[in-house]
Amino acid sequence: MNEKEIIDNIVKEVSKRLGVIKTEEKDKRTTDKKLVPIGISNRHLHLSEEHLKYLMSEDYKLEVLRELSQPGQFASKLTVTLIGSQGFIQNVRVLGPCRGRTQVEISKTDSFILGIKPPIRLSGDIAGSCGCIIYVNDKTIKLDEGVIIAARHLHLSLLESEAFGLKNGDIVNARVCGKRGVLFENIVVRAGDGHKMELHLDTDEANAADVNNGDLVEII
Repeated sequence: MNEKEIIDNIVKEVSKRLGVIKTEEKDKRTTDKKLVPIGISNRHLHLSEEHLKYLMSEDYKLEVLRELSQPGQFASKLTVTLIGSQGFIQNVRVLGPCRGRTQVEISKTDSFILGIKPPIRLSGDIAGSCGCIIYVNDKTIKLDEGVIIAARHLHLSLLESEAFGLKNGDIVNARVCGKRGVLFENIVVRAGDGHKMELHLDTDEANAADVNNGDLVEII
């Protein structure tokens, strides 16, 4: 194998890892497809240190149940019950590590069960959102705000975003093929250190498109 062939193989492997796959059309034109894996987010919440200590104990630490795809993030062993004006949802997973403010992320379907009307927001944008009650360990916390439906978003590392020609805050679309094919629009790019390539959808969106964790979609 000569030097050119070695370099070509390296380029192909790097492109493959970044989700950039070249496909030959019947008319011999070559198109670049930006393919990314799907990550489906079920209902969950992030607790502040203050709320965690109140609900559990002063020295309680979140225990890792499993690592998540995004670097440094994990699903903890702790679950809570969410209570709204019309109903409740049990066994809602707490994700770690703790954050500065408590935030609950649910689907539209979940909001009907609870009887609340959370806005569609990016994670962290909770000002003026609706609240709920968090119950665990015979203790409750009443949130005045902090419940959102997560806006669909695309995580990319700096290297991945450069390969795609995208930057943090860009808006893209994603095409899902198949019997329940759909075009997801208004996807916010979240690029930078601490991110890893994955398109995050909630359970309602994933069910509507009949997709599973790890399925590939095309970014357009």
